[in-house]
Amino acid sequence: MSGGSRSTEPWGGFDDQLIQGVGAAVIDMENMDDTSGSSFEDVGELHQRMREEQEVAEEAAAADADGADDFLGVKGLKGQLGRQVADEVWQAGKRQASRAFNLYANIDILRPYFDVEPAQVRCRLLESMIPVRMITFPQKVAGELYGPLMLVFTLVAILLHGMKTSGTVIVEGTLMGTAIGTCFGYWLGVSCFVFFLAYLVNAQITLLQMLSLLGYGLFGHCVVLLVTYNIHFHFLFYGLWLLLGGLSTLRMVAVLLSRTVGQTPRLLLCGSLALLHMSFLLYLHFSYHRILEGLLDSLEGPDPAAMERVARDVHEVTLNATARSLGRAQ
Repeated sequence: MSGGSRSTEPWGGFDDQLIQGVGAAVIDMENMDDTSGSSFEDVGELHQRMREEQEVAEEAAAADADGADDFLGVKGLKGQLGRQVADEVWQAGKRQASRAFNLYANIDILRPYFDVEPAQVRCRLLESMIPVRMITFPQKVAGELYGPLMLVFTLVAILLHGMKTSGTVIVEGTLMGTAIGTCFGYWLGVSCFVFFLAYLVNAQITLLQMLSLLGYGLFGHCVVLLVTYNIHFHFLFYGLWLLLGGLSTLRMVAVLLSRTVGQTPRLLLCGSLALLHMSFLLYLHFSYHRILEGLLDSLEGPDPAAMERVARDVHEVTLNATARSLGRAQ
């Protein structure tokens, strides 16, 4: 019976099992950790944060671009075109500045002006004493400064020698400084002055050529002063002044005549140069020593012995009328 009763035990309806399964399923769904909704919310927050960071980065880039534009001086220019123009301007200015610095810092720029052979210098010294005859076409002028510079230093040494033979006392290097200032001042000053006159009258000569021409023209002055400082004869000086000084002056005048057009411009330019050049030789021979001696005396100060007090005897003391009237009143 028990086995039959077991076989006849009711299972229940199929619907009941289905309902129980559904109930179990519902319970399981409620107990599950469903995070699908929170995941969508996290993605939205992440996207929003990325957008905020991108906006901050764009604002920082715009601020950097504005700062660069302010530095380049093109704040008013907007966009990529403005930045490109500013960059081109900056690069061009940088190149010019570097080129100018290299120009003045590089000693090689002076090499062409001093690249000359001694034989060429010797020939040019001799040619400076020989006036040219052909003035119908421009005469060639050497564009170098080695010979003129050496002649200026030679003239300085000759002036120092002349002051030494004349017995002038040297005081703290004043003699050498004055000689250098006189020679270089004449060479540079007269060259610039004559070049200015040549520019006014439209003469075809450059400043470098004028410096070279006048520098080689000092060769006659050096010879005349060297001879007359050792042989003190005025007639000898005047003869050499007219001969050697005149030849070097005529050489320069002939070169300027060949490069100038018109009678009046030629007279103005050549007359000024001849007058200054010949007068400078007279000044160096006669007046330079006296002026320098007076300058040295003024720098040394007055003689202390001349300023000492000297005792003097007063033979008679007379009272004025006011003192006498006061004495009588008492």
